[in-house]
Amino acid sequence: MTTQPWLFSQHMTGYSLDGHLATLFNLQHAGAARQLVIFNGAGIGQVTPGNSLAALVEQLQKHVARFKRTLKLALLGTTVVALSACAGGEANRAGIDKTRQEIAIAMWKERCQKAGEFIHQTVEDVEGVYLLKVRPKGVNFADQFELNDPYGSDVSGMGVIETFLNKGAEPGKAPPSKATGYRYVVAKDLNDGQMYRYTGSWVSTRKKDVTSPWIQAELKKDPNFDLNIYDFVLQKAPPNTLPRYGVTWDDISTREEREYWIAGSSLKVIDLQTNKVIAERVGYMVDWAQGSKAGNRSPWLFAADTACPSFRFIPNAPRVSPDSHWQIGQTYRFVSKVLKPKQ
Repeated sequence: MTTQPWLFSQHMTGYSLDGHLATLFNLQHAGAARQLVIFNGAGIGQVTPGNSLAALVEQLQKHVARFKRTLKLALLGTTVVALSACAGGEANRAGIDKTRQEIAIAMWKERCQKAGEFIHQTVEDVEGVYLLKVRPKGVNFADQFELNDPYGSDVSGMGVIETFLNKGAEPGKAPPSKATGYRYVVAKDLNDGQMYRYTGSWVSTRKKDVTSPWIQAELKKDPNFDLNIYDFVLQKAPPNTLPRYGVTWDDISTREEREYWIAGSSLKVIDLQTNKVIAERVGYMVDWAQGSKAGNRSPWLFAADTACPSFRFIPNAPRVSPDSHWQIGQTYRFVSKVLKPKQ
């Protein structure tokens, strides 16, 4: 188990199996996480008096065997339906107009011809950047026509500032390597509308619970075990000067594109001394289900799975979650390719 200090300053969350694992971790390591939030967790169960683990395993095997028999019969009885789904029946059963869907995908593919990352110049040893815009508060899950750049969705509100200072990491999480982000960021505070120069660092904000059995075990192994809990804390002050390079984003969607659930985005890096755009990322994504909310789905989150350029910045990474998870930190990842942070 890692002993990195920032691990134990976090809120833990999990869905389904992850919720079960988060619950077990919290029980075994009380006090290690600040808060536990789970969704549809499997629970932890218990062995009732008189039952053995072997008996529980045997019972589980019987359940699995019964499930396999049921699944086999279901598959044999739905072969025709499955073939229909491959031919587009799945979309029809979900109430999606197939013709409309084909038009949307064709429009999206056409927009992808002009999408991509266009870097005309790179700059080394950049200490600070000026965010001409910060991301709006909240996330657009399903508003079809609101022009708030769902493709460029990132950490909302002032949280995007922390990603620039903390090497693109999600707020409250450790950066992916020892390299650092920018030393400062200048941006307008969404609350008071004033301009500030932001800096940030990991600082000790509280202590671990020494009565926790897990903490006591760690102290027995290492009397110098770090009892501090760390948070990434922002500091702000009025800026003396503005950085040379600015970052801004725009929603470039047209009404026609939004009619077909297509979102377009422009992210620019600008040399504010020459007023020239030195890099731009143009991206488009489309919701193949055309705004369907069946199963409580969020159209713009699922649209991230059909995007150009793709948000998946790790080549050949397995698809274990919606690509909307990869949008977090995307602004910093592109900008840092252009404006290399000083180390």
